[in-house]
Amino acid sequence: MAATRGGERWATARLLSLVERGGPLADEVAERTWALLHGDATVDAISGRRANRAHVVGVTGPPGAGKSTLVAVWTTRLVERGHRPAVLAVDPSSPLTGGAILGDRVRMAEATAAGVFIRSMATRGHAGGLALAVPGMVRVLELAGFDPVVVETVGVGQVEVDVASAADTVLVVVTPGMGDAVQANKAGLLEVADLFAVNKSDRPDAAGVRRDLELMLDLSDLTGHGRRRHDTRTDGWSRPAVVSTVATTGAGVDELADATDAHLAGLAAVGTLVARREDRWRAEVRSHVDHLLLETSRGVVSGLSVGTGAPAAVARELAAGLVGGAEGDR
Repeated sequence: MAATRGGERWATARLLSLVERGGPLADEVAERTWALLHGDATVDAISGRRANRAHVVGVTGPPGAGKSTLVAVWTTRLVERGHRPAVLAVDPSSPLTGGAILGDRVRMAEATAAGVFIRSMATRGHAGGLALAVPGMVRVLELAGFDPVVVETVGVGQVEVDVASAADTVLVVVTPGMGDAVQANKAGLLEVADLFAVNKSDRPDAAGVRRDLELMLDLSDLTGHGRRRHDTRTDGWSRPAVVSTVATTGAGVDELADATDAHLAGLAAVGTLVARREDRWRAEVRSHVDHLLLETSRGVVSGLSVGTGAPAAVARELAAGLVGGAEGDR
């Protein structure tokens, strides 16, 4: 832990591996990291940032939208501005080994050379492991002094919505020619997005994508849908901003960096940042409870004799026993 706090990257990488692997060692790392991060309650009155807490930015969007290239250019620019960004890139899993394919890291070689810390992790085909591992890995990066921490997901889907929702700021990247604006709405990303980046905006149909997004945001404002629980829209951030970027040239990247900073400042100004982080804490607790109950129920169910009753009735009886046992342990 001391080496990680001292900025030793090898120590940070080792702790990240322990957290991603799960199990008792991951739990120990999580508990010690939490204690170290929350031992200092100092809050900066201007930025609203608590000591040792990083700005967590979730980046998602359809495959092929250029997320990795955009994140690489953006975080490189942040280094030039004096920040210490880290990227947690959620890669597809190898069908043979189950490990990350590392495509994101290959596309971020320039950012690595600039000093950006980049870590790939595998989806392993399910959201449960991500819901448990990502928050713990983010805290390790916070402990190491990285800020912001960018969590880039692999593409649109429930996994991406879950992970992106566990961030202070959610950036959704879309691109012309793929119907991504409509797809983002169908996938529920309109509900969690704080920012939109129309990447590859040098294409002639980019204006149409912006128009589609603005129309969907107008409809969202009229119906009241697509707003997070604690967003009062009184923080000067009346609706998700739309920024045009060209990742291959760096066009619009400064505007994107300014927009993410402005969003964080707006949240902090009205206390919404605290509320979002409280929701993230509760969501993480729920994920651990779900995991523990699932593992316990699997063991119980495997020992049942087939035909002892209707499955639904047996399930209700088992669930009541699990909940009753947990309450009795308090």
